[in-house]
Amino acid sequence: MISQELSIADIIHKQRTYFNTGQTKDINFRLEQLKILKQAVTEHKDAIINALKADLNKPEFESYATEIGVIQEISYAIKHIKTWTKPKKAPVSLQLFPASARIYPEPLGVVLIIGPWNYPFSLIISPLVGAIAAGNCAILKPSELAPNTSHLLSEMIKQYFEPAYITVIEGGVQTSQQLLAEKFDHIFFTGGTAVGKIIMEAAAKNLTPVTLELGGKSPCIVDFDINIEHTARRITWGKFLNAGQSCIAPDYLLVDKKIKENFLDEIQKTLQEFYGDNPARSSDYARIINKKHFDRLSNFLKEGEIRIGGETNPSELYIAPTVLEDISSTATVMQEEIFGPILPVIEYTDITEAIDLIKSKPKPLALYLFSKNKNFQQKILKETSSGGVCLNDTMKHYSVSSLPFGGVGDSGIGKYHGKSSFDTFSHYKSVFHNSFLLDLKLLYAPYKDKLSILKRVIG
Repeated sequence: MISQELSIADIIHKQRTYFNTGQTKDINFRLEQLKILKQAVTEHKDAIINALKADLNKPEFESYATEIGVIQEISYAIKHIKTWTKPKKAPVSLQLFPASARIYPEPLGVVLIIGPWNYPFSLIISPLVGAIAAGNCAILKPSELAPNTSHLLSEMIKQYFEPAYITVIEGGVQTSQQLLAEKFDHIFFTGGTAVGKIIMEAAAKNLTPVTLELGGKSPCIVDFDINIEHTARRITWGKFLNAGQSCIAPDYLLVDKKIKENFLDEIQKTLQEFYGDNPARSSDYARIINKKHFDRLSNFLKEGEIRIGGETNPSELYIAPTVLEDISSTATVMQEEIFGPILPVIEYTDITEAIDLIKSKPKPLALYLFSKNKNFQQKILKETSSGGVCLNDTMKHYSVSSLPFGGVGDSGIGKYHGKSSFDTFSHYKSVFHNSFLLDLKLLYAPYKDKLSILKRVIG
């Protein structure tokens, strides 16, 4: 244990030494490193797919769409980095003439990125893009619950980057504790709210700023004024992608009573279209990450009435796509983030009921609304708070690099993607520059006869 602590401390020391050389601040260096990262992902596509298959039984299509697709985030940073890194002029009041002001983005230093197990590749690489673009050194801690992907990341980063610049440290809870005991210039964590609190508490001891990408119970409201087929397809896709193990998956449905029966029939039809009569045999359906999570999810199946699905196979960590009805708002499945292929459905007759339920819970990472009614859309936007919103779709706001992604309240602190990633890993340094051309004596002592002038200037 002591040697491991010394090893981690030594790695951080080497990264600080490397950062202090100024190499990472060079814009051309950053651009080259982003291109190398893109090359690394491109050259390891098959290995990434295999690792994700081993860890989560993730279908190849989903691996491309949600993990290898991080290439688009890298390309976006490559395209915009020279604009992001330029100092920006700031206006200066006339009273300070002939002074000028600029805002300079500068890197923070050595940052720690802790990844989750549900998207174990992309949710390490995506924040790394921002760390590189902003000019930092980085230590990456992948999730030990996805060991194949964790090992692949370690080997891949080692192949393309110097450890004094970017390195991967693998391990479990003890390793994370050792890392959190050290001083970093920023900690970026993706995971659950409970662990997020631990991260923040540890970071506070060193006054380390944090970005916490957490989760919560993301509601999905279904109005009666919809295209029922499109709505069912988009919700089914967003909920059961990666077997429901997504931080922004629709967590529960709030459906208008007028269409509830027809809508659930359409969900059932869509599930059959997606995964066949028996999803257990489908090559397009993932598995639960481990036995602990399987058991937790299986207990949820005992609450309410199973309308669709409900089948399980512990030997394969398989839980069928499931829809639950007759759920009490006080049931455990309505209190905890589900993070699995179980979709509780609650009907409403008045939208006020749905809004009150949403507002009674901690602010979610995402909120989904399906409705053609623009007034209804505006009502939901004004009366609810969430990290992000999708109107008439699910999940896809995450893939838009120009949209900041992050939570609010219990669902997270800070944001990333595109320029927001660059901002997260940068310090914006304010620089005031005066000239020697003039030196007005108004502010200098003695103050006799100057106060009246100052009062007129300030107003």
